[in-house]
Amino acid sequence: MNTIDVIKNRIFELCNERNISINKLANISGVAPSSLKNILYGKSQNPKILTIKMLCDGLDISLADFFGTDDFENLDQEIK
Repeated sequence: MNTIDVIKNRIFELCNERNISINKLANISGVAPSSLKNILYGKSQNPKILTIKMLCDGLDISLADFFGTDDFENLDQEIK
């Protein structure tokens, strides 16, 4: 998996854990639903860290909680 796939999977995972929809996440985080859907469905290949921070704020987690998973730890280096 690449970094974008891991980010998308993490967002879906967090929504499933909290039993909230993508639209609900957008609303509670102040991110436009279209922006979030662009990340989740591949239109945005480089989501801003500020957007991810806003999602974390809406989920009441830290960036460390968001990125502190085995999937992020095991990513291959982007620069080859």
